[in-house]
Amino acid sequence: MPESILNQRITLNNGVTIPRLGLGSWKASNTATDQAVSAAIQQGYRLIDTAKQYGNEAGVGAGIRNGLLATGLNRKDLFVTTKVYNGDQGYDSTLRAFDQTLKQLQLHYVDLYLIHWPVDGKYIDTWRALEELYRNGQVRAIGVSNFDQERLTNLLDKTAVTPVVNQMEFNPLNQERGLRQLMRLTGIQLEAWSPLGGGASLNQPVIQELAHKYHKTPAQIILRWDYQENIVTIPKSVHSGRILENSQIGDFTLSDHDVAAIQALDQEKRGLWYDDFAWHNPTDPKAMKDFVSSWDDTAKYQK
Repeated sequence: MPESILNQRITLNNGVTIPRLGLGSWKASNTATDQAVSAAIQQGYRLIDTAKQYGNEAGVGAGIRNGLLATGLNRKDLFVTTKVYNGDQGYDSTLRAFDQTLKQLQLHYVDLYLIHWPVDGKYIDTWRALEELYRNGQVRAIGVSNFDQERLTNLLDKTAVTPVVNQMEFNPLNQERGLRQLMRLTGIQLEAWSPLGGGASLNQPVIQELAHKYHKTPAQIILRWDYQENIVTIPKSVHSGRILENSQIGDFTLSDHDVAAIQALDQEKRGLWYDDFAWHNPTDPKAMKDFVSSWDDTAKYQK
């Protein structure tokens, strides 16, 4: 029987290892996240990803506690990632926000702390705060998310510590080829959020045909492609059966021809980007202002 994908890790540029497949938690309530995280840990997942902006760090923390209790595992067996909220960016405000994040997660440290988006005029100072947390041992690794080539290059030029990860929207319709080349040269690992790309990727005829060929689901085809592309992947689900299904990709290998067929689907089509945010596009009345997702169960989890 092949080794479970969930047991496999990649070594980051600071020597810390990260699981190759984990659980995402965007757009999930605290209750749903609590249940999903606990189920995932019991199924063998060790990488859990969240963010302050998701409004569910407290639910993630509860799910971690419940999952560890159910399995007899220890905190050190998990790899927990969270992110600096856009509205908290800046040096001092990032340090204060991190203390609050630890309280929400009910953890003493996080394994990976990311800048969620490169907020104009603030992300360099934010990164220096992350370097401070890293030097103090409060985080095991630091990285970025949603950094294009220009901003990633600027960060590398002006700061001391190279990010271990750049977490990007990555799926068959958005493959970030130029950025991936820069990251390979600088030793930065790509981590995929929205790896399934919603219906737009799952319903591609090529993906559907490969699912039929390999007797797998379209999601499993995409996740196996990510694995063969050496990408850390964090598909989100709150359904126990789907969480388990997403991990069952170790018993088949896509041929080189089929990998190339998926690569040919690239449209450089992002679902969310800088102009969608008011911090980058303040003159657009439709641009999103910074907010933390609010859930009806928040008060219950923050008691």
